[in-house]
Amino acid sequence: MAITAEDIRELREMTSCGVMECKKALEETGGDKEKAKEVLKKRGLELAAKKGSRSATEGRIETYIHGGAKIGVIVEVNCETDFVAKNEDFIAFTRDLAMHIAALAPQYVSKDDIPQEDLDSAKDPKGYVKEVALLEQPFVKDPKSTIQEKLTSLVASIGENIFIRRFVRYKVNEV
Repeated sequence: MAITAEDIRELREMTSCGVMECKKALEETGGDKEKAKEVLKKRGLELAAKKGSRSATEGRIETYIHGGAKIGVIVEVNCETDFVAKNEDFIAFTRDLAMHIAALAPQYVSKDDIPQEDLDSAKDPKGYVKEVALLEQPFVKDPKSTIQEKLTSLVASIGENIFIRRFVRYKVNEV
């Protein structure tokens, strides 16, 4: 089966991956777009793992004030270059992330940040981790994916190390 420019364009729209990556994935899968998506996802996970050790000293501080001005969030997301910090996909991710934090009120960025005594005292440690660790939570706009999966996908599509450094969530009258 011949791979057309239209096939590549459609796969690019679905995955946000580059033209050559999409073309290679379609060639590998004989033009099957769903299989090509899986190939690109696997490559993205491998790519994200390789980029995880690189320094990310640029980034963006995003804020979100929920309707009624009773909940506010400040989140810092880091990347390697200021060019990426201005990327539309990166900006959209930080905005969605701030809104997610306002909605689900995580307490920690990752499960590694949770104090061991809190895990020991939890009735259901796995459930507790999903409740309080941002990266483990199902994304509020797409509950089929976790925040970690969304972040990994962004790293794969942009090609730089990206990580969530910290956040603060404020709610009126809450300590």
